[in-house]
Amino acid sequence: MDTMLPTSTAVHETDASPQQHRRKDVDAGALFVLKSKGSWMHCGYHLTTSIAGPPLLSLPYAFTFLGWTGGIFCLVIGALVTFYSYNLISLVLEHHAHLGNRQLRFRDMAHDILGPRWGQFFVGPIQFVVCYSAEVLCALLGGQCMKAIYLLSNPNGTMKLYEFVVIFGCFMLILAQIPSFHSLRHVNLVSLVLCLAYSACATVASIYIGDSSKGPKKDYSLKGGTTNRLFGVFNAIAIIATTYGNGIVPEIQATLAAPVKGKMLKGLCVCYAVIIFTFFSVAISGYWAFGNEAAGLILSNFVDNGKLLVPKWFIYMTYIFTITQLSAVGVVYLQPTNVVLEQTFGDPKSPEFSLRNVIPRLISRSLAIITATTIAAMLPFFGDINSLIGAFGFMPLDFVLPMVFFNVTFKPSKRSPIFWVNAFMAVAFSALGAIAAVAAVRQIILDAKTYRLFANV
Repeated sequence: MDTMLPTSTAVHETDASPQQHRRKDVDAGALFVLKSKGSWMHCGYHLTTSIAGPPLLSLPYAFTFLGWTGGIFCLVIGALVTFYSYNLISLVLEHHAHLGNRQLRFRDMAHDILGPRWGQFFVGPIQFVVCYSAEVLCALLGGQCMKAIYLLSNPNGTMKLYEFVVIFGCFMLILAQIPSFHSLRHVNLVSLVLCLAYSACATVASIYIGDSSKGPKKDYSLKGGTTNRLFGVFNAIAIIATTYGNGIVPEIQATLAAPVKGKMLKGLCVCYAVIIFTFFSVAISGYWAFGNEAAGLILSNFVDNGKLLVPKWFIYMTYIFTITQLSAVGVVYLQPTNVVLEQTFGDPKSPEFSLRNVIPRLISRSLAIITATTIAAMLPFFGDINSLIGAFGFMPLDFVLPMVFFNVTFKPSKRSPIFWVNAFMAVAFSALGAIAAVAAVRQIILDAKTYRLFANV
């Protein structure tokens, strides 16, 4: 990297003076976006928004490929492995911060631990693609939810999906101007509450429908032949892995004020308390109510061929909660992009809110949102592509690299269990990611005949 990173814990984590903040070795991306002022509770809000988002509403659909035993097993394993791996990343970051080299970004970790090429050519690009694809997916899902509300109130309406994607993108355009990651702490607290709200709504609705005669006949058998079932299993694993995926743990830990020791673990506990309630309640109730008829978004099951299975106002409320939280999720995953944009166009020697920095920030962030919205409107089948990105992105970032970072940093004895547990997990999830990528490519090929630009799906 041509620009040196702000590695001094004392400068970055305390209320440094303007003279210190204008040092030549501090890039604008780290200085303006990754401000280290947050508490462990703020960290918990950020983590929850980045993990417990509307994609959890697709978990009952993943169960249709796995069945009861496989679905619950994968859900439990996903929770255990990701909590473990995110804690490993935190320990590695704390270790380097204690040595006076606080790493603020995922690519910084790869650069310092594995070598410059790993940060520049592998981790940096993968993280950027993963986070930006999440931005596109949020715009698409937001548009789909808005269209669902529109059709509920006007079944013969003529507005197209891409129009709703653009409307949602305009809302994102405003939120994208929030200056720093730390500034999102209150937004992400609201996001946490919204996640609990729409998950509770989805669970209550599923139980109500499943316990009445309104829902479909319960069938938990796995559909398709042997080949389709096999690839379906790996597609489901990719869905669950992507739902648990984060990819920005170092950037979230960078928002913590000094000292950082132990704060990330507390934040993870807040996050996973929400995850246990939302993921398991939605997945189990949704699959119980609809069986192998569970849709890709469980909210779609609440309307059966135009017939409402729960009150209309209840569906409206659930969709509104979901749409609102989607905007927060999109802004959180925009932060690594903001870091790159600020590093490229910002000037750390000028004040953060000077015209020299505000104008490039406004233009670059607006273009980033406009581009993501345009891609979402053009490619309403982006969900298939995102499965492939998840296999190539979330798997290495969240299930492989944390174990490698820990073993390389702390060098545990090859006779110790932790070394072999980490090595086994890194190899196993690398293989699983490769297989999931093949399954995603197969699904793209099968669905390719239905792909149309700006399709009204």
